[in-house]
Amino acid sequence: MTDSVRLSKHLIDLIGCSRREAQLYIEGGWVLVNGDIIDEPQFPITDQVVELRPNAVAEPLPAITLLLNQPLMPNATFEQELALLTPETRWADDPCDMLQLKGHFARLNSELPLQSKATGLQVYTQDWRTLRKLTDDRTRLEQEYVVQVKGEVSPQKLKRLAHAQMIKGVGLPGCKASMQNEDNIRMVLKDPSEGVIERLCASIDLEVVAMKRIRIGAVSMGKLPLGMWRYCLPTQKF
Repeated sequence: MTDSVRLSKHLIDLIGCSRREAQLYIEGGWVLVNGDIIDEPQFPITDQVVELRPNAVAEPLPAITLLLNQPLMPNATFEQELALLTPETRWADDPCDMLQLKGHFARLNSELPLQSKATGLQVYTQDWRTLRKLTDDRTRLEQEYVVQVKGEVSPQKLKRLAHAQMIKGVGLPGCKASMQNEDNIRMVLKDPSEGVIERLCASIDLEVVAMKRIRIGAVSMGKLPLGMWRYCLPTQKF
């Protein structure tokens, strides 16, 4: 029986690169083992054929941002949310053709949490610039929700939400609200506090049945199915 060696060690012997270069080639998706991309430096090699793809570069992976249509997960931990991001839950119609690599699921951060009773757009990023934007501009970034309600919806009622108000000693922010249909309204808020959507709706005699965040800043969720994720395109900016 042939003893196995780590893919990184085999690559060093094969092309004469440094240990660091071998790691970067492998984690960057540049190494083929029997024709398949393997991005694990510890992958065991015995008698397989190992090749370096054409135009390979030994550079760190660029930081990426993932967009998830998060299902209802009240009281979920960050680790439980991250568990939704798997190779199997990537949207088949992802408009980004980026090669999916294990390194894309490491060192992810998230800001702007969903309302606890909401589904919809959640952002996970490795990019410090994106994280800084979401953190520093959170009070200026619009968040748009589609809210399913019970009760009579009218343009006149929704106009009352445009201005900040005081209800039973509790301040409520103003928001943009519009009718989508007789059961759903769109609400645009900035840095909404937990429960504020229910309180705003209650102020005009509407009961919230369900809500979904569909946009943060200039980035919308589009047709991303529930429970699926996709890459944020380089052209998409919050």
